[in-house]
Amino acid sequence: MIDTYSVPLSTLVKEFKLEIEYASADFDSIRLTVEDVSRPGLQLAGFFDHFEPLRLQVMGNAEMSYTAKLGSEERSRIFDRLFSYKFPALLIARNIQPSAECIEMAKKHNVTILRSAEATSTIISTIITYLKASLAPRITRHGVLMEIYGEGILLIGDSGIGKSEAAVELLKRGHRLIADDAVEIKKVSNSSLLGTAPELIRNYIELRGIGIINVAKLFGIGAIKQDNEINLVVNIVPWKTHEVYDRLGLEQQYTDILGVQIPMNTIPITPGRNLAVILEVAAMNNRQRRMGYNAALEFTEQINRHFDESMGNL
Repeated sequence: MIDTYSVPLSTLVKEFKLEIEYASADFDSIRLTVEDVSRPGLQLAGFFDHFEPLRLQVMGNAEMSYTAKLGSEERSRIFDRLFSYKFPALLIARNIQPSAECIEMAKKHNVTILRSAEATSTIISTIITYLKASLAPRITRHGVLMEIYGEGILLIGDSGIGKSEAAVELLKRGHRLIADDAVEIKKVSNSSLLGTAPELIRNYIELRGIGIINVAKLFGIGAIKQDNEINLVVNIVPWKTHEVYDRLGLEQQYTDILGVQIPMNTIPITPGRNLAVILEVAAMNNRQRRMGYNAALEFTEQINRHFDESMGNL
């Protein structure tokens, strides 16, 4: 199930240290639900077709200079119509003081006015980046997320297969834990996923027979990481004698998470197989593939060249 999220306007104010010029009566209950913001330039000229009232509205030097050249009655008329759409808030950049008519109409329609010292383009880009991460579609999956040689590796498989035990061995080998047991996955773009741990279980691992351990305190603060992009999914399965497993790696498997195709390896395990070392090799191999090198393809081409040369000598 995909969870949907919203960001309280008060949280945005604290995050970006915005100044509150006027707080609406419902300020504490206002929540942002869309990741985009708008500059209402056309709306100041009276064009409201396709206007999106769910977005935070941002005005900069251009918009404020335009309204400053208008008469008092015209400014009142423009802001009266603009604020009637009841958007979450109006943010004015460059610390420009809003006109008396702007504040008057904001109070009339109960719309918050905020100010920022940042340049318009800067505050817009940073807010959009923040909202994209905060409002990204997300799901929670059972598994373990590790950073191995800079690659985000999501370990999945049946409960008790040995994911947490492999994670502990990887920690001893210098790699980092992001999440154990439950991984919160966010879709931050059409091609990338970000994994993190739910706040309640962050930095903890459960080991059967031992119990709960605090990774940060046992292995040091360098053994944990807040979040990481998911670059590879590794499905750990019990070895079955008559099952056919991929021995070359020519055809890359993928798994779909939130509409994003992520490379996947299926690794069968038996007693005696060093899973941590296999995962290290899987991470390095995936990194090589992302950089354009495919060992399986090179090996196949080498075999084909050898075969062609042998046939030519007959």
